[in-house]
Amino acid sequence: MKKLLAAAFVVALIVGSLAAYGAKRLYDRADEAYRGYEGGEVFVDIPPGTPTAEIGRRLAAAGVVRDETTFRLALWRSGRDRGLQAGKYRFAAPLSAMAVVDAIADGRVHLLPITFPEGLTRREMAERYERSGFGSSEAFLAASARVDLVADLDPEAVDLEGYLFPETYSLPRGATAEDLVEAMVAQFRRTFDDDLRAKAAARGLGVREVVTLASLIRRETGLDEERPVVSAVFNNRLDRGMLLQCDPTVIYALELAGLYDGNLTRENLRFDSPYNTYVYPGLPPGPIGAPNGDDLGAAVAPADVSHLYFVSRNDGSHVFADTLREHNRNVREYQIEYFRRRR
Repeated sequence: MKKLLAAAFVVALIVGSLAAYGAKRLYDRADEAYRGYEGGEVFVDIPPGTPTAEIGRRLAAAGVVRDETTFRLALWRSGRDRGLQAGKYRFAAPLSAMAVVDAIADGRVHLLPITFPEGLTRREMAERYERSGFGSSEAFLAASARVDLVADLDPEAVDLEGYLFPETYSLPRGATAEDLVEAMVAQFRRTFDDDLRAKAAARGLGVREVVTLASLIRRETGLDEERPVVSAVFNNRLDRGMLLQCDPTVIYALELAGLYDGNLTRENLRFDSPYNTYVYPGLPPGPIGAPNGDDLGAAVAPADVSHLYFVSRNDGSHVFADTLREHNRNVREYQIEYFRRRR
């Protein structure tokens, strides 16, 4: 009898040990990196309101976690079962179930980048938006007509031209054109901060005037060191009542009318549009593109120079002049003679 009891005790110990080992093995499995899918990546979509059991099934079916039990254990260990967030998630490397839970609880949804370079018009942005696969250009144009987003800054705005800040934006799948436009305007507001507003007020400039002037500066030069100097030229001409004679404003006017073919002619310079600064004095009625922070800064803080003219050196830089005689000499050297030598 004693032998039977001893044998039963040994069996119980073995069974208990195996059970404890199995529990520990299952417990540890939530920390083991796993990858059960082929290819470089896999996406898992979690709609709003999805139960945790369904989330586990989707992750297991996609090969992101070993099985539903491992996922449930990881949820229990993390204590984050009530914090899982909806969205589309991208997985491209082996991860433990604990790490997967953290990713979903933190809301690390897959983001897609879209970049808008400085100087683009909202129509050019709309084309880029469509080419990037986010949606139609029509949807972006409709969203970029929401003047309510800048009504406090610019009550005269007829669209958001100039207020769509050029930047790289990372969007979750399913983001709308309105989501993007709201983010772009928000970034403009952060950039056009209290310091810039104070400088604008000190110069007697409204927000619309600053953004319009900044958009001209952006379209005229891509060199950081030239922006305050170009700003000075425009400010000096405005102070003297001179026409700005800014080629990009004519191009913008022609584009609005659907008449620009890539070439700017002498006849174009006489095109009747309030945006044509060869015809109408002062600033054009609104921005002609998207300035960045440096452009906005240059608009409210021009260089302390007396230049009234500038012409391209054909290498991205410009040569500046105070007098028309000096300017005409620069035009001959850097335009007429330059292109004559290239024939």
